[in-house]
Amino acid sequence: MKLFLVAVGQRQPAWADTAYDDFAKRFPPEMRLELKAVKAEARGSKTAAQLMAAEASRIEAALPKGVRRIVLDERGDRVTTVQLASRMEGWQRDGRDAAILIGGPDGLDPALKQTADETLRLSDLTLPHAFVRVLVAEALYRAWTVMVNHPYHRE
Repeated sequence: MKLFLVAVGQRQPAWADTAYDDFAKRFPPEMRLELKAVKAEARGSKTAAQLMAAEASRIEAALPKGVRRIVLDERGDRVTTVQLASRMEGWQRDGRDAAILIGGPDGLDPALKQTADETLRLSDLTLPHAFVRVLVAEALYRAWTVMVNHPYHRE
């Protein structure tokens, strides 16, 4: 199974790229993590709805056909690492690749959210987008280690 992290925003601080890359390279060949960064819409005089719609089009274009869609949203399900590992096992059994969607500064377009197979919540805190990529990569890696009984995660 391949995991895709589809995120709005192409330019991140060097520390974020380095940290993300460190976790992404830890995944085994049978479960790769790939970042698909899409361009954020120029803010200008557009409404938040127009911005999110334009970014949603770019996200849709970046998604492989038939992929499981996991939206990150503040109203999503709270999960522990062990629960995330259990969900990932379900994703594997489903037989589809999985894509985790991260919106831009205004969030994800409501219509795009409606296409989600599931919706997860990372935190009650508002987090910088660069940090979210690192956090998601680490959380997925940690969940994978739980799945394979690797000693990285400790209960």
